[in-house]
Amino acid sequence: MTSRVTLISPAITEALREARFDDGCSLDASGRRLARAAAGSLPVVERVVCSPTVRCRETAAALGLDPADAVSLAALDAGRWRGSTLADVSAEEPEALARWLSDPDAAPHGGESVRAVCDRVGSWLATMAQAEGRTVVVAEPEIVRAAVVRALGAPESAFWRTDVPPLTAVELSGRAGRWNVRLGHALG
Repeated sequence: MTSRVTLISPAITEALREARFDDGCSLDASGRRLARAAAGSLPVVERVVCSPTVRCRETAAALGLDPADAVSLAALDAGRWRGSTLADVSAEEPEALARWLSDPDAAPHGGESVRAVCDRVGSWLATMAQAEGRTVVVAEPEIVRAAVVRALGAPESAFWRTDVPPLTAVELSGRAGRWNVRLGHALG
């Protein structure tokens, strides 16, 4: 049995443009337009799921998808940094940010560590290995990163070395718990 999972990152938002930890903002006009333009470019699938965030739901809708929310694919909990820009956090808490970026077990913001999000997504991937057919997932960039890290059996330090541009797809195909990865390609 082969399982195929296509992970799609959400379209652009103001938070992404500002390098800000997600605070629930909507897609901007250009993100909505680009997602609508990519509608119809996806294969026929058995399942569609989505991170339960505003920008993922809006991206899915613009792509013409009707997903079920997957709570296990919720965005990484950035704790008190939510809504802050990376520049602000770097200026106000440089040591804490450096620790978070270098130690996969650190969660100085009071939220979730990189290891915790990778483990959570890895558990979800294990269930997907049992699901035959195709699944499309609209997921936050950090969820896509975590899926790639776990699919490749890479160390958590690879999490920060994986770029996930808006509206790109990463394809995982696997059987018997082993995944192959086709790295990001633009939709459309």
